Amino acid sequence: MSDVVIKAEGVGKKYIIRHEGQESYTALRDVIGQKTKGVFKKNKPAKEEFWALKNVSFEVKQGEAIGIIGRNGAGKSTLLKILSRITEPTEGRVTLNGQTSSLLEIGTGFHPELTGRENIFLNGAVLGMTRSEIKKKFDSIVEFSGVEKFLDTPVKRYSSGMYLRLAFAVAAYLEPDILIVDEVLAVGDAEFQKKCLGKMDEVSRNEGRTVLFVSHDMRAIQRLCTKLIYLKDGRLDFQGTVEEGINAYAGSLRLPADERAHLFTNRDNGNKKAWIAGFDVRQAGDNKTLQLSVFIEATERVEKTEIAAGINDALGTRIITLHSRFMDQQFNLEKGTNEFICMVSDLVLKPGSYTLTIFLGNKYETLDYLDTPVDFELRDHSFYPGGIVPDGSQGYLMANHSWTLKSAVHAGS
Repeated sequence: MSDVVIKAEGVGKKYIIRHEGQESYTALRDVIGQKTKGVFKKNKPAKEEFWALKNVSFEVKQGEAIGIIGRNGAGKSTLLKILSRITEPTEGRVTLNGQTSSLLEIGTGFHPELTGRENIFLNGAVLGMTRSEIKKKFDSIVEFSGVEKFLDTPVKRYSSGMYLRLAFAVAAYLEPDILIVDEVLAVGDAEFQKKCLGKMDEVSRNEGRTVLFVSHDMRAIQRLCTKLIYLKDGRLDFQGTVEEGINAYAGSLRLPADERAHLFTNRDNGNKKAWIAGFDVRQAGDNKTLQLSVFIEATERVEKTEIAAGINDALGTRIITLHSRFMDQQFNLEKGTNEFICMVSDLVLKPGSYTLTIFLGNKYETLDYLDTPVDFELRDHSFYPGGIVPDGSQGYLMANHSWTLKSAVHAGS
């Protein structure tokens, strides 16, 4: 028997977009101008085809945890709806081997007029479980969801958080072969999100069930998923390892060269006394020192100036802030071109893509800021013996360190 539980072959989904009511009236001259269609013939609304997905093919094996990422509108939710049998593909086909439980938009999966208790049994029955089998899981579902006091209340009266907690507990504990979770977890608080990720990890690693997870949280993707699918404009752009997929996604977020140049010439963020004209990042010396240069143009002398630079990962998550105030430093800008140089000797970033944001000002005013992250690259360099470079799940910083082992000391010896 094949261990492939999901197989998508050339899947496409087309929607028809109708453009009606763009104008509240039709001028007489417009009607007269359409003689070939007949003066009194009803005009047909304009329409166009929109392909939310196009030619998507992949396989998922039993026990794999697959992350699905992409920008808003990339087709992620549409794909999950097709895999969940909520909607049919326009072209291609999907083969599922096993029972599927899905947690998509808030409001799907439960009957609003039924109580929480009744919906638990209803969902179990849909999955083909007997009443006795559902009862064995009932207490675990209730405990995980934390809605015990409201079990006999119609779910239409639940808050979005209560609904989500119960819906996830039902989806995870009723033991489907395939668990599909969209980014609805963003509705929950941080503690509940952590519980959900832990449960999905348990479902995949310990119970051998298959998980498909859509999220914009790359840390959650790295923690949970074993492989990754990256959708771009409705097409499959990448499938493979999590780290390579995240790098491909991060690359799509970088500013094109023309837009990057535009950032330094057409901004209106400060008071025009001084502005950020460009920057440069390089590895100095033995590649263990980072040198950041920021170029400033000033129209007059500006005293007691402070500067800050935020170094972020390729997805915009802050790694460190380098602020002159932290080092008790202020500077006097002179009219014309100025260059700030920041030498960072005790921070070793692994090779890869990063982004930079910059602030320029003083205690009285903001002179300029660059809040659109601009990317830069740190090249490969040898830091650890053997040229080992940590992967994406092992952090961004590298440090000299040494482990020692002491032999076990037994009591009385």
